[in-house]
Amino acid sequence: MNEIRAIALDVDGVLTDGGVWWGPNGEEWKRFSFADIMGVSLARKEGLLVTLISGEDSPLVDRFAAKFKLTDITKGCQDKAAALRSFAERQQLPLRTICFMGDDVNDLAALEIAGLSAAPADARPAVLEKATFIAKNKGGNGAVRDLVDAILAARKQSHAL
Repeated sequence: MNEIRAIALDVDGVLTDGGVWWGPNGEEWKRFSFADIMGVSLARKEGLLVTLISGEDSPLVDRFAAKFKLTDITKGCQDKAAALRSFAERQQLPLRTICFMGDDVNDLAALEIAGLSAAPADARPAVLEKATFIAKNKGGNGAVRDLVDAILAARKQSHAL
């Protein structure tokens, strides 16, 4: 974990609880947890790159990215492993230094190539089987914060040695 330099996050089911609200005028709403928001903020403060790789092409992904000045995001993604490889190339990072957190079967290929594979506690069984790190909390309820805390603790411990 102490080699991790970047965190790639799925959005729905990881940063959100996977639910969606549709308003009467067609607007879409998603709920984000302040624990996860603080996790992303702490990761960035400690120099970790953070990216979003989402299967959805939602303006809410843009809004989240803008809030944290995440400039390298992928939306409407059908091949998350390819998106993760592209991110690694753009950032000139080996895949072994990138963590990917996903929750469903469309995340499996990215989880397989990431240096650290992570999942929320309520991820699908196939994802939980692949994940090296399983958060204590569910998606949209602090899972990202669990991951960031673990990565930062590992970094702190390695610097203390």
